Amino acid sequence: MDKNGISNNKGLVQQLGLFTTVTIVIGAMIGSGIFKKPAVMASQLGSPELLLMIWVVAGIITLFGALTNTEIAGMISETGGQYVYFEKMYGEFTAFLYGWAMLAVVQTGSIASITYIFAEYTQFFFPLPHFSEEIEKSVVLFIPFIGEVAPLANIGVKSLTILVVIFLTTVNYLGVKFGGGLSAFFTIMKVSAILFLVIFGFSSGVGSFENFSKDLTFQTSQSSLFFGIIMALSGAFWAYDGWNNITYISGEVKNPRKNIPLGLFFGTLIVIIVYLLINLVYLYILPIDEMVNSKLVASDAAVKFLGVYGGAFIAAAVMISTFGTSNGTIMVSARVYYAMSKKKVFFDIYGRTHPKFHTPANSLFFQAVWTSILVLSGTFDTLTDMLIFVSWIFYGLGAYGVFVLRKKMPDHPRPYKVFGYPFVPAIFVIFSIFFVGFTLYSDILNFINNNFAAGEPRIIKSLFGLLLVLLGVPFYLYFKYKNKKK
Repeated sequence: MDKNGISNNKGLVQQLGLFTTVTIVIGAMIGSGIFKKPAVMASQLGSPELLLMIWVVAGIITLFGALTNTEIAGMISETGGQYVYFEKMYGEFTAFLYGWAMLAVVQTGSIASITYIFAEYTQFFFPLPHFSEEIEKSVVLFIPFIGEVAPLANIGVKSLTILVVIFLTTVNYLGVKFGGGLSAFFTIMKVSAILFLVIFGFSSGVGSFENFSKDLTFQTSQSSLFFGIIMALSGAFWAYDGWNNITYISGEVKNPRKNIPLGLFFGTLIVIIVYLLINLVYLYILPIDEMVNSKLVASDAAVKFLGVYGGAFIAAAVMISTFGTSNGTIMVSARVYYAMSKKKVFFDIYGRTHPKFHTPANSLFFQAVWTSILVLSGTFDTLTDMLIFVSWIFYGLGAYGVFVLRKKMPDHPRPYKVFGYPFVPAIFVIFSIFFVGFTLYSDILNFINNNFAAGEPRIIKSLFGLLLVLLGVPFYLYFKYKNKKK
């Protein structure tokens, strides 16, 4: 035990049952996207039928990814999830790049942006302090390829965001069972809030079933409709993202070879149903012409049948949803850096567990510090936008890994074999290739046409995302060199 009370002798403990596992999957997926993305997607598609179809298609593709992951999760039950899977599939280097991407931006950036939304919505109930514009502009830093950073801007929202991150980190420091219990509670709360919106929305009688067949008044060309479908799919995938987070804590789930696959399947299926129901109620209450002009479609729908209390209800629902999602993301993400340290490709201190609480305490607090820096910088949304491209490369590689492991480890016990093999994983891999390719094409096209919003960095985001990942290579070489000297 070191002077901080952190031990490297005792490992993580299996304490999470099937119910908590399912709620962690659901909690990681349902964030803020379902409360605001449908309006943007409606404007891209122009058709209620297409909108519902996109949510179903994106859900099925996500379910294919989850089903594919269940075979690997059933085979390998070590904490670290995808990081450990990549090591078994492709070796140490690819696994390290995955872990580096999660650490540098993807997971820490997600925690920052999700918790920031929670802090923003608290202002519906009470204002948060901020500096004058003069003071906010007094400290401005320039980061190449990212743009200007103003740490003092929105200081009240940023401060609350950091406080919540520290609070939730402390909760998960005190034990995975405690953190898992909190995640289960907030998942139940957020699903209940959505079901309340669905039940009372349909029973209010203020909508019309005719809205399901009324398209936008303007016609969309075939080429723009194609691009609209791709962009709408991207929005839906953002709302479905996080389905694989449960794999990071496989080593802390009871009977992981059974409960991880079941958790992934039932959790993803429940989210698909919930998302379809809430989109049905949005369309029932709001004609698509109204929907496309809505900044927060959930608030506008709720106001129609809840009156003045509608806005407060949705603000509270978003706060509950983002608080729970942030907690779940904090809990699972730290296990990646813990696993990297255990594999000797990251600093030793982050592979130690607390002697009493059996949690990766150092990894949790390291994650909190880096997340807080991202919050102050205000660059997390830009960075995570860049890394979405990289995330889908790893999603595709993870699914293709089923074929790799069937060849490399043919006799290894498989408590669950992916349904519809080889078609289900192949469809997911092909879609991933298509999605990554189109994203790269779209980014290059935007760069050539100078299609950037005011203040947005003029870069090819997908390529810069790859560059950020490759910045981890020197660290990998350092740890390899360090291990050779021992």
